[in-house]
Amino acid sequence: MVQKILMVALGGALGTLCRYGLCTGVHALLGRNFPWGTATVNLLGCFMFGLIWVMAEEKNMISESLRIMLLVGFMGAFTTFSTFIFENSGLIHHGEWIRLMANLAGQNLLGFMALYLGYSLGRLL
Repeated sequence: MVQKILMVALGGALGTLCRYGLCTGVHALLGRNFPWGTATVNLLGCFMFGLIWVMAEEKNMISESLRIMLLVGFMGAFTTFSTFIFENSGLIHHGEWIRLMANLAGQNLLGFMALYLGYSLGRLL
């Protein structure tokens, strides 16, 4: 159990550094007039999540401990958007269209609401 926690922590540290470095580089290249860095990280993260998942689960090319480090640690710190998309693809695969729409709309709408509630609370403090 301790080894898994350390693998997740190591993956998380690497994912965070990669996210910061990639966003910084993309913004330096393309400017900050659009969230290019976040878009790049999210799209690359989705691609990487799919690739790692297949290599680990279908091709058995990645050990369980490395899979945990990469998918939970690295990808969790690099972008949670990839997990969001992966979970929604599971709903599509199982024909759960109502749950898919509820998850897409709910997390996005409630996320905006939570952000603005946080703004409001922060301004009151």
